[in-house]
Amino acid sequence: MPTYTAPTKDMQFILHDVLKVSEAQIPGYEDLEADFTSAILEEAGKLTQEVVAPLNIVGDKEGCRLENGIVYTPTGFKEAFDQVRAGGWTGLDMPEQYGGQGMPYVMGTAVGEYFSAANQAFTMYQGLTHGAASAILAHGTDAQKDTYLPKMVSCDWTGTMNLTEPHCGTDLGLMRTKAAPQEDGTYKITGQKIFISAGEHNMADNIIHLVLAKIEGGPEGIAGVSLFIVPKFLVNEDGSLGERNGVAVGSIEEKMGIHGNSTCVMNYDEATGYLLGTEHKGMRAMFTMMNEARLGVGMQGLAQADVAYQNAVAYAKDRLQGRAVTGAEAPDKPADPLIVHPDIRRSLMDQKSFAEGARAFILWGATMIDAAHRSEDKDADGLVSLLTPVIKGFLTDVGYDMTIKAQQVYGGHGYIEEWGMSQFSRDARIAMIYEGANGVQALDLVGRKLAADGGKHVVAFFDLVKSFIKDHAGQDEAFDKEFLDPLKAASKDLQQAGMYFMQNGMKNPNHALAGSNDFMHMFGHVCLGLMWARMGWTAKQALDGGASDKEFYESKLATGRYYMARQLPATALHLARIQSGADTVMALTADQF
Repeated sequence: MPTYTAPTKDMQFILHDVLKVSEAQIPGYEDLEADFTSAILEEAGKLTQEVVAPLNIVGDKEGCRLENGIVYTPTGFKEAFDQVRAGGWTGLDMPEQYGGQGMPYVMGTAVGEYFSAANQAFTMYQGLTHGAASAILAHGTDAQKDTYLPKMVSCDWTGTMNLTEPHCGTDLGLMRTKAAPQEDGTYKITGQKIFISAGEHNMADNIIHLVLAKIEGGPEGIAGVSLFIVPKFLVNEDGSLGERNGVAVGSIEEKMGIHGNSTCVMNYDEATGYLLGTEHKGMRAMFTMMNEARLGVGMQGLAQADVAYQNAVAYAKDRLQGRAVTGAEAPDKPADPLIVHPDIRRSLMDQKSFAEGARAFILWGATMIDAAHRSEDKDADGLVSLLTPVIKGFLTDVGYDMTIKAQQVYGGHGYIEEWGMSQFSRDARIAMIYEGANGVQALDLVGRKLAADGGKHVVAFFDLVKSFIKDHAGQDEAFDKEFLDPLKAASKDLQQAGMYFMQNGMKNPNHALAGSNDFMHMFGHVCLGLMWARMGWTAKQALDGGASDKEFYESKLATGRYYMARQLPATALHLARIQSGADTVMALTADQF
């Protein structure tokens, strides 16, 4: 059975050596001393390794079952959820006013990786609740916050987000779910939603659904969409649970992965709903939490890649197969372990360099969200908004690829369910689809985010890269050659791609949109290149200063050199594809496919 070990040492390295969180001028960060964060991460590691991770394969094999309108989660899920609640983990970064611990979002992100890697399907129950609670926190009235947030922060009540319908996914303007105004100020919600994660289950006393619907007589299309709070059980004025609302699960979706999460078809039959935010501004309320939600999904791509990598490494060290081409490395054994072979090393280095670079990227993004929310830093908000589709799209695309590479290390055993490796790839696959499919993320990046605020934020990103290169150039010849020169070349490729869009996209938008996926991946590589340059410099400084853990920092440098030499040059390929334009992409008529 696969195992999981929380990467606490690497997390601490990024938080304190690279990002220097306790020195950042962000309210609350002054408390993030190394001893404090270490204590939190160590406890989270114990819980996820000992309680949550062993249930991952249980959830995959058992799935959820629907009986008489009640969804029963897999064996052990409820007891584990009780432990997570009791430890206060569900409200780690939520306001103390509502029972949370008030920690910065970056700590919620770090701990969130552990939970997601240990058991993605299980973690979605609290993750969806966090998202719904964040929307109520941002747009709810004081009465709504007081009614719902304390119970949602503790996960005594869980939450959902209801967007998709059978006939519309990305194009939410086509939705048919209706909201009929009532004299008492409530609405009657009628319609059907699909793909609702944690839509119904037996682990909470109440489920608070956030539902997008159109108020009768409102504007057509997306401009007429509003957001409503629709509890499974109505809540009395004293906070106790009242009668059952007109919402019921129709069925459980049969999915490729995340079997332990109850992904439901939800039917609303004149259910009582309460407007959240402003009429016809439902998408604004939804997008308030999108940066956080999409960063969280990007983290899922990283998490599945990392846990799959951990198991692939263990297998490669243990499995005997063939001899090293340079001579036997284990002459006392009938064969050498897989890890001696260069192609296995290549695969493992792809996985390791991605996971460690992606971790730094995710945590850097989380610090920007904290700066935006805690310091009202508009520049940080603009930059993380630009990078959000990159974090979500690139990290989940590549994260899925890395789970396949990990599975491949096992050879035929990777294809056998007994070894558990296929679950990582099956679970990772959904992250490329939900919270906005990755093709849409690429379109959002090129079609909206690049030009936002007159292109101010993409210019700021390039300035960050240039400043890092300028500040560190000429101090160490090897570092210049191995880290700074590849980063400079990749950044220039990205700028050239942006120039191509500017010069050709206005004349024919297809020229820009046909290259959007390549641009998103190119941008992702440059971001990981920047992270590796920062980590490489930090590791070099530690070694030059006589750090006691020499092996850790040497490993970090070697892994960074690999990424810069073997992965970052992919930007040149993406640029060539972008510059080929849309003509070959759009050449066939629809009938010719």
